[in-house]
Amino acid sequence: MRIMEKLPAKTGWFWIKEGIRLFRKQPAEMSTLFLGYMLLILTLGMIPVIGQLLPLLLVPVFAMSFMQACRYIEEDKRVYPNLLLMGFRSPALRTLLVLGVLYLLAAFGAVRLSALVDGGAFWNAMTGASPAPRRSGFDDSSLAIVAAAVIYTPAAMAFWFAAPLIAWNGMSLGKSLFYSFFAVLRAGKAFVVYAVAWLAIGILLPAMISVIIASLINSTTAVFFMLLPLSILSTIVIYCSFYSTYTTVFGKPQRDEVL
Repeated sequence: MRIMEKLPAKTGWFWIKEGIRLFRKQPAEMSTLFLGYMLLILTLGMIPVIGQLLPLLLVPVFAMSFMQACRYIEEDKRVYPNLLLMGFRSPALRTLLVLGVLYLLAAFGAVRLSALVDGGAFWNAMTGASPAPRRSGFDDSSLAIVAAAVIYTPAAMAFWFAAPLIAWNGMSLGKSLFYSFFAVLRAGKAFVVYAVAWLAIGILLPAMISVIIASLINSTTAVFFMLLPLSILSTIVIYCSFYSTYTTVFGKPQRDEVL
């Protein structure tokens, strides 16, 4: 396993291209896996009270399903839908669930601290205490979203590689968070480029296409049905690129590293 290798900025774009390459090798299989994941998340959301928390709590477990799927693609193995539940059979399941708790606490903490900016409007909207006000322009709520993202960034750096380091490399929770944080820090320029490319492919490109389509056909329903597949495909590519960020920094998982 390579440890925390410094990377040039252009590596960020390489990760996106690798995500596209992995997806193109098994597009139907990865699409099926992702749609199965979305269906499962929607089903979990129907559970009273805890259903709203489970999707975030289980992020590390499901993340390993997609990481393992990409590993299978690299090894020319077929990806099947049952791979979605592979994380639940992992010897590291308990640690992954604890990591999910930290995900949850960090996300709620960042949103809660954003109340210092807007007086709690964003927090109330996220928790359902009150509906989000409908305003135009860059108001306090918009600033609170930015503040929450900035506050959450250090946690995101610690979480980024934590799940595969736990599942594939047998690291403890604390050690995985430590290695992940400093690995992202050392590859900071590459991650900036990666984030910009991710923003362009996952958000700006679908938005631009929707605007063009809307101006041509003037039908919001048609725009939705045309935009939805594009958004799904871009999301799957981004999921595939996660695997590339890991293998570039830490190397490909060895066959004796089990999930």
